[in-house]
Amino acid sequence: MRGMVPDDPQTSVSNAEFAVIYAPRKKRTRFPAACVQIKEDAAQAYADELPTEKRYAARVHGPSKSSEGQYIYYLLDWL
Repeated sequence: MRGMVPDDPQTSVSNAEFAVIYAPRKKRTRFPAACVQIKEDAAQAYADELPTEKRYAARVHGPSKSSEGQYIYYLLDWL
């Protein structure tokens, strides 16, 4: 994905994680850290998903610092 910081093999700063994302529009590919709740596994993400409140289970990569100075997560895929 364009702009995504690749994994550093020597650290665990930026990783692929399961999460629940607050997403008013599911067309976005990056989300501010405030909209992302990291979960331990896919089952937990599914359990905490609330589509009526626009909170969806996903797999994300991050955190990464944007050019604006915010921490963001990149969407890998919706679960």
